[in-house]
Amino acid sequence: MTIDLSSRATPFTDLRLLADIGATYARFCIEPAPGQFEHVAVLPCSEHAGITEVIQAYLATVPELTPRHGAVSIANPIQGDQVRMTNRDWAFSIKEVQQQLKLSTLLVVNNFTALAMAIPGVGPHGRLQVGGGAPQANGVIGLLGPGTGLGVSGLIPSGDRWTTLATEGGHVNFAPSDEREMRVLQHAWKSMSRVSAERLISGPGIELIHQALHPAAGGGRELTTAEIVQRALQHDAACLETLEVFSGMLGSMASDVALTLGATGGMYVGGGIVPRLGPLFAQAVFRERFEAKGRMSDYVARIPTYLLTAENLAFQGVSTLLSDHVPDADGSHPLLERVRASVTTLSPAERRVANFVLDNPRTALNDPIALIAQGAEVSQPTVIRFCRSLGFQGLADFKLKLGSGLTGTLPVQRTQVRRQDGTADLCAKVLDNTISAIVQFREALNVDAVDRAISLLREARRVEFYAMGNSAIVALDAQHKLFRFRISSVAHTDPSMHSMAAELLGPSDVAVFISSSGQPPELSRAAGLAMERGAKVIAITASQSPLARKSTVCIPVEHSEDASTFVSMISRILHLLVVDMMSVGVAVRRLPAASTSSEAGTADGQQQPAPGVLISHVA
Repeated sequence: MTIDLSSRATPFTDLRLLADIGATYARFCIEPAPGQFEHVAVLPCSEHAGITEVIQAYLATVPELTPRHGAVSIANPIQGDQVRMTNRDWAFSIKEVQQQLKLSTLLVVNNFTALAMAIPGVGPHGRLQVGGGAPQANGVIGLLGPGTGLGVSGLIPSGDRWTTLATEGGHVNFAPSDEREMRVLQHAWKSMSRVSAERLISGPGIELIHQALHPAAGGGRELTTAEIVQRALQHDAACLETLEVFSGMLGSMASDVALTLGATGGMYVGGGIVPRLGPLFAQAVFRERFEAKGRMSDYVARIPTYLLTAENLAFQGVSTLLSDHVPDADGSHPLLERVRASVTTLSPAERRVANFVLDNPRTALNDPIALIAQGAEVSQPTVIRFCRSLGFQGLADFKLKLGSGLTGTLPVQRTQVRRQDGTADLCAKVLDNTISAIVQFREALNVDAVDRAISLLREARRVEFYAMGNSAIVALDAQHKLFRFRISSVAHTDPSMHSMAAELLGPSDVAVFISSSGQPPELSRAAGLAMERGAKVIAITASQSPLARKSTVCIPVEHSEDASTFVSMISRILHLLVVDMMSVGVAVRRLPAASTSSEAGTADGQQQPAPGVLISHVA
């Protein structure tokens, strides 16, 4: 099973930006058609403040080109929207980067997930086999590669496709195999309480190995990896031994991964270090240590090991992944096209499920397995087998991908309403887009910020809401809710009044500012004045906006809509939800029920109504 990008040379409707960002360098290209990587450039990461800046620097070199879709492989685990790099002090929101770059699609994946996805397209000329062994047809493939860190991934065959494993296997504990490696480990323990494989089987690890085995060889200073390699080329014995030990460690780690994954399809070594070592990489030592697995030696001896030598592998990988995430020119869903293309490879029963899904995609997305099985006239286990035949873990995983179009994420405004849509489709698309945005917001919600905002509102003498334009209705809704809780509140929706009202606030007051973009200067000015008067400021807005920077507490709502062209709708719903969260929090925490607590009484003996008793979310 191979992937041949060159055979699909029809140009894309829109240009695609591809990037491979490591801890040290970032590589870029523009992809006008499948497998065509043009305008390749390499930029040092150290010269740029963050990922947006380095991408913008590259795009500035090709000002005549405007990509609409982008895919980035990055040397870091990807879990949700927020990314904080391990080996570089960059932190960013994928959604914010997409907005700043004005991309319709931005896919960010782990670099070894991308590299693994490129392996099926690598032929004999793009790899060098080390030692014996032969790949098993449709066997699992393992991948690891030392660079600034140690990446580990794998590929599992699923019908006519591959499923990639996004792992952090490089962070497993390092296990020494001989006395020299024990000396290295003991040296590392002097400065580290825990030593992972990545600490030693990497570029920085080569330096640690040299320091441990030959502390005096640097003439009073510690040698860099580049210097060790250079001296090894000049036949320096200490540096040659360092690279030999490194090669042995890599061989042991490769066989550990092979055993863990059952990688009978082969173990591949990529990354930035081994290709640069060239003849200094001790292939014989690597393979010897790979096969040194005691009772399992015969098993791993049958597994071939390869060094990846092909160019642009990361680009090939992210290109393949991006192709599954970008809608076709006619708006068709990539996953449904995948189901359609796989029909002939399925069993007759699974084929009935496929045809049912193709004819009723919305039903397949929303209905439980029993109804799907009934509609397809198959058993429920057959529905599960259908999903697994397509490479999914089960029905839930299949539904997630079907409802998103982006692996592992739920989209916002994924389905556009078209003029020819009937009322049923129009209603369904509006609901689906809003539901997707709400689910995504739930996953990214800053609960601590909401909790802090509730605490401020509980103690407030007076609460004022500031908003303008489309957000004004949210401010009025919030004012109405808090006033029902017997909290003095008012909503200011006239921008000309914002600053004057904010100047009258005091230390016991809270000002709540609501804005989709957080950009209007009237709101920022009023928020600044409120803080100068000692009032607490709660901002419900985009996290990196000017308004957010003028707040005591910011509850970030990152959904973006083009308010200059369209009437914002979904962001208003999200803001109303935040208001409901704060209102319910105030209602259930501000005072105990009047009927059960004497403390709820007023000075003249009358009972004060307990806020929150008559609110629909509270049982």
